[in-house]
Amino acid sequence: MGYYMGLIGCVVIGLIASLLECTAAGTTHVVGGDLGWTIPASGVQFYVNWAAPKTLMIGDILSFNFNAQMHDVAQVTKADYDACTYANPIGAIIRTSPANVPLNTTGEHYYICTFQGHCAAGQKLAINVVSSGTVAPSPTPTVTTGPSAPPTGSTELPCPPDVPTSPSLPPMEFTGPSSSPTMNPSSASSLAVRFAVMGMITILSIIFF
Repeated sequence: MGYYMGLIGCVVIGLIASLLECTAAGTTHVVGGDLGWTIPASGVQFYVNWAAPKTLMIGDILSFNFNAQMHDVAQVTKADYDACTYANPIGAIIRTSPANVPLNTTGEHYYICTFQGHCAAGQKLAINVVSSGTVAPSPTPTVTTGPSAPPTGSTELPCPPDVPTSPSLPPMEFTGPSSSPTMNPSSASSLAVRFAVMGMITILSIIFF
């Protein structure tokens, strides 16, 4: 009996360790998707569009797939990114593929290909890395517009009526016009681990008690 209890305990511990490892592991993002890291036919906008919907977090990995005879990867400053130069690269230029680049710091990160003319043709990537649970858009080109036209027929808009709030519920705070409560991936993974552990403990209790 003691032998079987020890065996089951080892299995449970192994499963818990695997779940915790999966929770802590980051996401690997293949830069450019199926196209990979190359000169895009659509120009600079291709990698801007690729990065825009993604939330890149600490612990995630950028995977650059490219032809090492024709391309490379250099992390650069924003000034070098804008000018398509690599006078002051951040770290060593990567010339082997696939290149897996871990994201260890928050903030904006910039990458280019140093082969002549490639960056100017669109082989450049700008991303924004956030801490776990924070959602922020990737860097995008600034678009300037003219001043908004004043409303016609009236110089003052009526204020919306006050909506009374229930005394038993605190008012909700919204960060934007379309924001809604969401659960970040880290919280969901942690919750899944807790349910799995509770389920295992329940099963063991039924078997032995």
